[in-house]
Amino acid sequence: MQSIFLLEDDAALGRGIAMALADPKRQVTQAGSIDEAERTLAEMRFSLWILDVNLPDGSGLDLLRTMRQRGDRTPAILLTANDLELDEVTGLEAGADDYITKPFSLAVLRARVSAQLRRAAPAQPDRIELDGFAFDFSRLTFSRNGAPIELSKTEQRLLRLLVENRGRTLTREALLDRVWDGGEFVDENALSVAVRRLRAKLTDAPIKTVYGVGYTWEVDK
Repeated sequence: MQSIFLLEDDAALGRGIAMALADPKRQVTQAGSIDEAERTLAEMRFSLWILDVNLPDGSGLDLLRTMRQRGDRTPAILLTANDLELDEVTGLEAGADDYITKPFSLAVLRARVSAQLRRAAPAQPDRIELDGFAFDFSRLTFSRNGAPIELSKTEQRLLRLLVENRGRTLTREALLDRVWDGGEFVDENALSVAVRRLRAKLTDAPIKTVYGVGYTWEVDK
């Protein structure tokens, strides 16, 4: 489970961000002040922080500096209405991994959050062998029982997500976001087509549809 900490004093915006980031594999914990944030961060570990800079009782930038001085390297995205180049440089030099100015698109925020979480995730092996299949994502070679299988770039991305998360259901929204780098301008039918083509090429692969949710590479229990 990926855990995201959100520091935002605008309650409506905070709810909107939490809804945009909603995912069965993600949990969002919110705080509306520096005081509340300090108490939460002292008690819990997170996969990612999203910190507003200007708070009623202080600065998310100062909080980030303090946490970095303590040796905490949790990935962090700063949110701010300050859009000068100097402000962005200051934020990045303070230890932020990304910097987003308000107003911003929730779709863009979701994509940037996903990018930070991918970078922070433990490395997955490039070669995976399953039930006679051999998938080498570094050499881009794919086979079954030694017979080569030709996959498009989209099919390769989709396959990697499914096999690296085998046994877990990936939502259609998550797959659209990851396979098409944001996915907001992609026809949702493109995912169905990509899954159908991947199944046709990987005969008998356990790619199962979880109706109303998404897809999974099924594993024996």
